[in-house]
Amino acid sequence: MRAIPTLKISISGVRGVVGDSLTPTLLTRFAQAFGTYVGSGTIAIGRDPRTSGEMVKQAVIAGLLSSGCRVLDVGMCPVPTIQLMVRLRGAQGGLAITASHNPPEWNALKFIGPDGTFLGPGLAREMLDIYHQGEYAKVAGNEMRGVELVDGATDLHIKAILDAVGPLPTKSRRLRVVLDACNGAGSIVGPKLLKELGAEVFTINDKPDGQFPRPAEPTPENLSDLCAAVKRHGADIGFAQDMDADRLAIVSELGHPIGEDYTLVLAASYVLSKRRGPVVANLSTSSALDFVAQRFGCPIYRTRIGEANVTECMERESAVIGGEGNGGVIYPRINFARDSLVGMALVLHMLADRTLSVSEALAEFPRLVMIKEKLACPSHKIPEVLKMVRRIYADAALDLTDGVKVLLPGGWLHVRGSNTEPIIRITAEAATEDEVQLMRNSVFDSVRQLIDAKS
Repeated sequence: MRAIPTLKISISGVRGVVGDSLTPTLLTRFAQAFGTYVGSGTIAIGRDPRTSGEMVKQAVIAGLLSSGCRVLDVGMCPVPTIQLMVRLRGAQGGLAITASHNPPEWNALKFIGPDGTFLGPGLAREMLDIYHQGEYAKVAGNEMRGVELVDGATDLHIKAILDAVGPLPTKSRRLRVVLDACNGAGSIVGPKLLKELGAEVFTINDKPDGQFPRPAEPTPENLSDLCAAVKRHGADIGFAQDMDADRLAIVSELGHPIGEDYTLVLAASYVLSKRRGPVVANLSTSSALDFVAQRFGCPIYRTRIGEANVTECMERESAVIGGEGNGGVIYPRINFARDSLVGMALVLHMLADRTLSVSEALAEFPRLVMIKEKLACPSHKIPEVLKMVRRIYADAALDLTDGVKVLLPGGWLHVRGSNTEPIIRITAEAATEDEVQLMRNSVFDSVRQLIDAKS
């Protein structure tokens, strides 16, 4: 089988393995391309705690300065904090240095527009065209602008959240919360936000040193320490973040992970109870969200996977809440960005406002079963895989907006190439474990065989 590439360039940015495909030269050139794209304007930059972060940041600063940009360095912080600072400081763009849920050997650049959202497909292609052409803006040494170190970005983020939702109501007892920040950017701001909301806080994996105490993706199989901590402390809820703190997973008061999709379900149920309006999510987000929207008489719109696609639709439809089923909550009153900090605030308000436990809140929604699989797959084989899935389900209703989503009487199956890694993602959802396994098995072995076949 052909070696899987360690560089991924897409509308979600550029990701690669540091010391292999992600080199200082490549990073500097991408920064030059972005600086040229924004017209040598002011750019806010920040990073997660990965050990390669400082090297990547210095390469990025070199590229931005050489193209005439002024740099606002907001330091180590969550990605949504950088997005917020772009808007608060009136910058022409932002650059987040993080590989999010990827393993520690990876790092990445995410490109942010002047409105604080990631570049959409069209704008990202324009920037990538500049990179591939290699015609970058250049300034002489005496024309180069400086780097401003910006303090207090995370405090401004906390203030924005508290201004929008307020502290937790005092009519109920103080909520006990355990936070697993994965030694990531959330370690810096998460505990402080929770305390200012009025919760009693316990933390694990709270040292932002770039060491991964667990795989960064906050999926149920990676949350055993958090589950144990929730039970040990008698907590009402457990929260888990990824390295850049844009995704949020929840563990119930029983010490059970509830699945990332239900983060958005719970947050949306609170927001819609206060204000009706459109809801937006991507194609791989649980149908339980449709139930919430219908419950409050609100329309729901589905988009391609990718935060930029969701936020673009949210702006177009004037959505009041949106996000992605990977634990990404987008609340436009605060930030047009997936934001685990916002997600924590909304979910805690829902629990306190209605004096419910997590288990009681979940009992109000359909408890669907979801399977998420991924298979390493060279990019050139992805079209073959999707064509095969269309052939297998030729008689079913298909949504081809992003990969192939098969709509079945008992649920759905979604097969697509990842925007961030050289993999095929297979997601299925149904009412029971048996039904969802049947859907998964209908394509999984065939996809794996096609990927492994010589070509």
